[in-house]
Amino acid sequence: MSISGTVLTKVRSEFEAAGINQTIHRLYLDVTCNVNILTPYDVVEDSISNEIVLIENIIVGVVPSTYYNLEGMEKENLVDIIE
Repeated sequence: MSISGTVLTKVRSEFEAAGINQTIHRLYLDVTCNVNILTPYDVVEDSISNEIVLIENIIVGVVPSTYYNLEGMEKENLVDIIE
């Protein structure tokens, strides 16, 4: 049996909200291995993929003195909150 194939890599960055003025930044390495397994009777082709977290960092911003959760509010009702 003999194994042959290729390895493809790609660096990927991702940002995700993590609270009030906090953001999680993750850096991934996506690895895809395309392999051909040669046997005396057949050639088997397969692709194996995996993602590896290289670094994870929390970016902290300034926390505001006030915070309003306006989710679900109608546009007409927002004027009442400001006044």
